[in-house]
Amino acid sequence: MKIKKVLVGLEIHVELKTKSKMFCGCANDSDNNKPNSLTCPACLGLPGALPVPNKEAINKTILIGLALNCHIPQKSKFDRKNYFYPDLPKGYQITQYDQPFAINGWLNLKIQSFDKLRIDLFEPERLLPQSRRPERSRMGQNSKLKISIRRVHLEEDTGKSIHTEVCGEKVTLLDFNKSGIPLVEIVSDPQMESAEEVIAYCQKIRKIIQYLGVSDCDLEKGQMRFEPTINLLIEDQGKEFYTPLVEIKNINSFRFLKRAIEFEIERQYQTFQETKEEKSSGNKTTRGFDQVKMVTFEQRHKEEAEEYRYFPEPDIPPFRISEKEISNLKSQISRIELPEAIEKIFIEKYGLNDAQIEVLTEEKSLAKFYEDCVGLGGDEGISSQEIANIIINKRIDYQNLSPIEFIKKIGESKNKFVLDDKDISVFIDEVIKENLKVVEDYLKGKTQVLGFLIGQVQKKALGKADPKIVQKILLEKLPH
Repeated sequence: MKIKKVLVGLEIHVELKTKSKMFCGCANDSDNNKPNSLTCPACLGLPGALPVPNKEAINKTILIGLALNCHIPQKSKFDRKNYFYPDLPKGYQITQYDQPFAINGWLNLKIQSFDKLRIDLFEPERLLPQSRRPERSRMGQNSKLKISIRRVHLEEDTGKSIHTEVCGEKVTLLDFNKSGIPLVEIVSDPQMESAEEVIAYCQKIRKIIQYLGVSDCDLEKGQMRFEPTINLLIEDQGKEFYTPLVEIKNINSFRFLKRAIEFEIERQYQTFQETKEEKSSGNKTTRGFDQVKMVTFEQRHKEEAEEYRYFPEPDIPPFRISEKEISNLKSQISRIELPEAIEKIFIEKYGLNDAQIEVLTEEKSLAKFYEDCVGLGGDEGISSQEIANIIINKRIDYQNLSPIEFIKKIGESKNKFVLDDKDISVFIDEVIKENLKVVEDYLKGKTQVLGFLIGQVQKKALGKADPKIVQKILLEKLPH
């Protein structure tokens, strides 16, 4: 018995940055106000209150759709999704069902190698044993994938449940400041086959949305949340079986998303060994993720669409988006420098590699800072590569510096390199001896670890060694 294929689809929820909520005039500023201070009859669902759609939120949703290569239908509408939960004051959610604002998009991914993903505390040893890993024909270095995006739709967020203790009793408190905040949902096809691919997809979506300026996508504040749906194709004695679908709810960390997916793959494999239960229309379940135990746990059986009793929102007429409006939004997005355009400049103009670009374009502000520094550095004889490496290796703390101050510090540091080759060689020997695992990774082709080794030498040298000389001697000393 073996896993032949992992199938992962993803729902990404993003809170939009708008002045007011989705269907009322309450401020969209839940993080900076007292609980339940930003509410009104409309977002609390009181009788007689009518929703008024937020035009700014609709336009920002369409911008996201355009950036994800979606088709923008001229006809769209809102629907009611009916379910009962304490943080949903209306007893239903205003969302979109069969006529969303954007459909049929796609996103190209460049999957490098596992170690190039910028995720803190990744633990490769937690991966499935080699014998249980699925067949991966597309896992080579720099693999390119095209992920289909089914839809980008707009809805209102729910309230916030706070689990705590009051007078020694466990209670759940409700804060409705978030209730009614505009929430975009981006739904992919189940085409991703590993946690690595999912993280790369999520990181790229996050970067695009941040560059658009429509959301900060702050994970710690819950402004971006992930809900992967996972099942396996298992081969057993020449026959193929699909395990039941599982959706993992409300993950707001790349690190936890990775661990949840890897755990769920292993859990489903073991469960199938014991039960032989196959996918059917009635065995979908939702699971949560325990951030302490690092395991998923069952919450409830997944409802089918008909159980939500979707129907068109009676208080909001359908929309007709004109060609002129769509054209205006396309014109607006053409004036925004999106990640791929900046990445192309960094390759063609500055000669950077994929690993450097991944770091320097992670935040739009950092990409602009780098470009400004390159423009100033040319007059001082400081190359674009040198500036990139200094930023990436953090040899100079640039966080609170202007580009002019940063370039000045680089110039000053060049005059501080006082160690000769013999002294540098001693430090390099020490670093190699102390980092045998990193050296082993380098010999396996993970050349990006070279920057780490150079940084360790610089620490020992207290910044008094010329990085170019360090790299030259290090390359000579590393086994071939």
